[in-house]
Amino acid sequence: MLFILLLVNSLYSQDATEIIKRSNDNINGLTSKSISKMTIIRPDWTREVEMKTWSKGTEYYLIYITYPARDKGQVFLKRDLELWNWMPSIGRMIKLPPSMMMQSWMGSDFTNDDLLKQSSIVKDYKHEIIGEEKIEGHDCWIIELIPHPDAPVVWGKIVMHVTKEHYLQVKVEFFDETLELINTMIGSNIQDVGDRSIPKKMEMTPADKPGNKTIFEYSEIKFNESISSSFFSKQNMKRVK
Repeated sequence: MLFILLLVNSLYSQDATEIIKRSNDNINGLTSKSISKMTIIRPDWTREVEMKTWSKGTEYYLIYITYPARDKGQVFLKRDLELWNWMPSIGRMIKLPPSMMMQSWMGSDFTNDDLLKQSSIVKDYKHEIIGEEKIEGHDCWIIELIPHPDAPVVWGKIVMHVTKEHYLQVKVEFFDETLELINTMIGSNIQDVGDRSIPKKMEMTPADKPGNKTIFEYSEIKFNESISSSFFSKQNMKRVK
């Protein structure tokens, strides 16, 4: 009986990991190119940031800020485990240490880790299906992600709602090391993009800051077009447009 229970638990865990992997692959594709807008909402003001983003797998990301004018030309690069920020206004290239991953990205409710994807939700966490729930008409698995002891991650726990039909992340809760809820992200405006469906709108809301939220929306996105790994270089950070 014990062997059967262990086997069932192992298969259940394996299923959870496969769900997370398929969900992650759906978001990233082999490569992606996108144009997007981030709206930062506060009780007394609202700010918009527009950008172009390129990615290749989970190892390479490059974000080029196109608006507002004061930030235009600023570039963020992830290449393997290195993270860089080019700031043309002061002519400086800054390497971002792991200690900065929990800090706000561009003053938003997203962290540097959220946008630059330093940690891998597939490799760095143990996954377990802990329930099921319907969200906005979509049947979802509820999957708990607990970091491996030595994983270089910023979150103490993540709880993710993934749709059964297209493996979409429609609700993600982020907890700190004390397992206190910090942020909740809701994915919506699900649309077909090429060979897949994705949420084209993500809304991040902090748990302890009433009236604060950040909305991230894609206006254009394409998957699986050829991008050379050499595109993701510090030299190209100064040339990309």
